[in-house]
Amino acid sequence: MSASRRKHDPAFKAKVALTALRGDATVPELAAHFGVHPHQIYAWKKALMNAAPKVFARPRGSRTDEVSERKLAELYEQVGRLMVERDFLLRRSEL
Repeated sequence: MSASRRKHDPAFKAKVALTALRGDATVPELAAHFGVHPHQIYAWKKALMNAAPKVFARPRGSRTDEVSERKLAELYEQVGRLMVERDFLLRRSEL
């Protein structure tokens, strides 16, 4: 009978990786403390190190995201109106 794999949530992974980056304890000590394999801690630590620059590469403020989402919603609304108008005109021309 095989053992089922445990799934850790992202918050737990981040906590373990940040603790490993802090360097207060060795990775084997952290593995024993958190109950995960040391290779898993190394992988989470590496993933955190690779993803950290993306956090600071975002444009300042989320206003640009809100503006682009609003613009996209307006465009979808306009496309919907034009499709209804087109269908109406096609039906009228068939009569």
